[in-house]
Amino acid sequence: MRQCAICSKGSQMGGARRLLRGHYNPVNWTRKYPNLQYARVKGVRKLICTNCLKTLAKKGAEAKTAPAAKTKIVA
Repeated sequence: MRQCAICSKGSQMGGARRLLRGHYNPVNWTRKYPNLQYARVKGVRKLICTNCLKTLAKKGAEAKTAPAAKTKIVA
């Protein structure tokens, strides 16, 4: 099964009901697939979902900029 290498997000089954002349018509189940993209993670090409790709981009942007000074506020 195609799934994300980081968060293990995979496909999901979902049903639908179509309204037809005042009556609901149950239709067959459909499979919804995650948006998987190839990306390099630690030098290895992997299939990861776009949510993980976005998170990795955020972490990469934080690492490239100067580290923020973490200060504790003591009341």
